[in-house]
Amino acid sequence: MLVPLSWLREAVDVPAAVSPDEIGAAFTALGVEVEEITDLAASVRGPLVVGKVLDIEELTGFKKPIRYCQVDVGAANGTGEPQSIVCGARNFAVGDLVVVILPGGVLPGEFTIGARKTYGKLSAGMICSARELGLGDDHDGIVVLPADTAAAPGEDARPVVGLDEVVFDLSVTPDRGYQLSIRGLARELARALDAPYRDPADRAATAGSAQASAGRRVLVEDATGCDRFSARLVTGVDPAAPSPQWMVRRLTHAGIRSISLPVDVTNYVMVELGQPMHAFDAATLTGDLVVRRARDGERLATIDHVDRALSTEDLVICDDTGVISLAAVMGGATTEVGESTTDVLLEAAHWDPASISRTARRHRLLSEASKRFERAVDPAITLVALQRAVDLLVEYGGGTAGAEVVDVNQVVPPETVLLPASLPARIVGVDYPLPRVVELVEAVGAQVAVDGDTLAVTPPTWRPDLVDPVDVVEEVVRLDGYGRVPSVLPPVVAGNGLTDAQRRRRSVARALAEAGYVEVLSYPFVSPEAYDALGLPDDDPRRLAVRLANPISEREPLLRTTLLPTLLATLRRNLARGQRDVALFESGLVFRPSTDTPTEVPALPVDRRPTDAELAAALAVVPRQPYRVAAVVTGEVERAGWWGGGRSADWTDALAAARLVARTAGVALTVRADRHAPWHPGRCAALSVDGVLVGHAGELHPEVCQALELPRGTAVLELELSALPAREPVPAPSISTYPPALIDVALLVDDAVPAADVQAALATGAGELLESIRLFDVFRGDQLGAGRKSLAYKLTFRAGDRTLTAEEAVAARDAAVAEATRRVGAALRGA
Repeated sequence: MLVPLSWLREAVDVPAAVSPDEIGAAFTALGVEVEEITDLAASVRGPLVVGKVLDIEELTGFKKPIRYCQVDVGAANGTGEPQSIVCGARNFAVGDLVVVILPGGVLPGEFTIGARKTYGKLSAGMICSARELGLGDDHDGIVVLPADTAAAPGEDARPVVGLDEVVFDLSVTPDRGYQLSIRGLARELARALDAPYRDPADRAATAGSAQASAGRRVLVEDATGCDRFSARLVTGVDPAAPSPQWMVRRLTHAGIRSISLPVDVTNYVMVELGQPMHAFDAATLTGDLVVRRARDGERLATIDHVDRALSTEDLVICDDTGVISLAAVMGGATTEVGESTTDVLLEAAHWDPASISRTARRHRLLSEASKRFERAVDPAITLVALQRAVDLLVEYGGGTAGAEVVDVNQVVPPETVLLPASLPARIVGVDYPLPRVVELVEAVGAQVAVDGDTLAVTPPTWRPDLVDPVDVVEEVVRLDGYGRVPSVLPPVVAGNGLTDAQRRRRSVARALAEAGYVEVLSYPFVSPEAYDALGLPDDDPRRLAVRLANPISEREPLLRTTLLPTLLATLRRNLARGQRDVALFESGLVFRPSTDTPTEVPALPVDRRPTDAELAAALAVVPRQPYRVAAVVTGEVERAGWWGGGRSADWTDALAAARLVARTAGVALTVRADRHAPWHPGRCAALSVDGVLVGHAGELHPEVCQALELPRGTAVLELELSALPAREPVPAPSISTYPPALIDVALLVDDAVPAADVQAALATGAGELLESIRLFDVFRGDQLGAGRKSLAYKLTFRAGDRTLTAEEAVAARDAAVAEATRRVGAALRGA
């Protein structure tokens, strides 16, 4: 927000000795960020004076009209003779007072003015426009001063045009909407400088009623969206009446372009009091005014000449013709104040901040009015703002104020906040005595009642952000000075190090990285189409996702329920950038809501620890968030070269990665064939631990690869780390110094029997002498018979206290085969 210092001085007596830098420091100490301090007097260097046009000679023979002027600049040029200046503007005449910069002066942008011959004439200086002086965007004509300007030719023009001003560019935080006004900022500055403050809103205003005004009623159908609506009519306004120069200068300094007197008046009151207003051309209104939500199919052509489709959440103002204004955001074109407007209906209302914020963003109309309304304005000053605007229109536009004032007031008074007097000291660590706390809270504008050690604080109407005790504590600390808060770090309590879950996650990530996988981090947001690309069935629980109310991207409004969409999207980007051999992994949370998850979020207290019941109620709304790890590999995993042929990635690499994760996590993984989207139905493995399904690994379905533009054969793993049981303490292994007995065994089983079941049966039957077992061959052939396969295992036997005999090893082998025969119907191949 741009704030002229002279405007602030009208509300607060800033001591003359206080410099602009000191004022900026005061704002900063109060939490108002100062972006820039601009001294406009220094923006134009050199002689800038008032001039009077004595003669104009029209030059012909050029492509555009050119005028050769004689301008009286008094003694500013050192001779007292008229100054000859060539100018192309047409909006001035002989006798007009203008602004002249003489040779040697420098305009904004380091544009140096000199004397030179142009269009066959000597031009010594320039007659300036508002844009050239940095006062606005108007470049069509030069600045013509009013005839009653007190300055004589040759005198400094800076005070006349407002170049003697200091402008502060302030950044206001979203919770302090009252600071988006001279009224609010002056109150803050008065507190910081301990200077007298005069509230611009402390003025008499004509009382209003909910009855009709000039035969027109106002009906508010949505009191939640609009709890106060005030309006007043001004008739007989001169359409040609210009805005006074002082008003134009102040609006320009505040970064607002002058348009017309009625519009300038509403903008001026908005900056001064913080109350946005709207001016309707009363002659274009038909019937009563109605405040309501928009209906399906309604549209509005706004004053920026854009036809907009309205949402049923939009607050609108209507008359008998339909919607005439997008409330608090932008007016409609049909009721816009124009060049022929003589009767002006002024409206000042109080709107729901959340509704206005959503409407402004939905229609991409972030206006000065909506910026204030979405931060909340003072609902108590609508009549004061109306009175101020009416007085200005009557004084400068020659209008007549209507006798009736409409005021539909349904504002709920602010709620009282109970504050323990010791709370600021407990939270901040600074001693705030009770009288000091009361003084600071009253300085905010609140009413304070003391009852023992408890303060009953009733916030002022312009501070809707004060709703909790900690909000009041923040004001105590801010007004007392952030500099008093010691910069001392709290003592660090010794912790227990990483938790088991944290160690497991780090170990798994380290193991995958050492295996050649590159870790990636993705945003957890996905589009609904991502699940279509994965080929998930309509009833798949992974399609039930949490939708964000305010997503970063409208295309990705859902929280992921699986890591695959974001991981595969990262793979696709790498492939598009020329990478062909890629191995990636990602670990993180997924969000799995259920159909019976509560939707109403309970409000938790902030001044104490929530109770277990309150925490349980809040956590019941939160979807289940398991921690998962996923990996993907495509291309060559072993490069080809002079040393031999390479090897392309396939489903076994995903399974190997799953076994690596399980081994690192200290659990035994059971692998079975499965059918589960988005994996290839014949190359998909279900991963389980102790009978609990924890993930899947295998090759992506060809249709999924095509939809995502990935190479065929891309292998993927996804496993839920949260579902893995905690690692049991690992006993130190006993190392045998005796030699092992190595025996290979090949078993015939039905093709549907999982190799994991066969291996488990062999391990159980072999007993304690079995040291390790490994599947090293799978064979299918006509000689085995239809539906049969051969599984070859390498068994290692060893005893810790002796060398095994051949008989002991064979007996253990036979016991293992017998158990496999009993469990899965295996037969020893070749027997």
